[in-house]
Amino acid sequence: MFIVNENEKEYRFGESGPKYLMKGPRMNFALVQFKSGQDFKAHYHNTMEENFFILNGEIDIVVDGMVNHLKKGDLIHIEPGEIHYCINNSKADVKMVSTLAPYKEVDKVEV
Repeated sequence: MFIVNENEKEYRFGESGPKYLMKGPRMNFALVQFKSGQDFKAHYHNTMEENFFILNGEIDIVVDGMVNHLKKGDLIHIEPGEIHYCINNSKADVKMVSTLAPYKEVDKVEV
């Protein structure tokens, strides 16, 4: 067992990107934040499935070419092999939870 507070961790890109509260051994759990206009490169995972749950704001998550406009309270499930891309086209920050499982240290393939 362990307990972690999000204030103990940092976003990958300063004030945005993923902030991993847990990495492995069986899953990843992260908070993800994007400022208006920010995005994250298109990629897919060979083994891990990914879920995003929107805590605040709105975001477009493109999965295999289909744009999905998500807002607070929405959850999207992305299967292994599905190419996905996130972009904040809104005027406000977006904050969401990301889970990846089953954990595999190197499983992201950029497109």
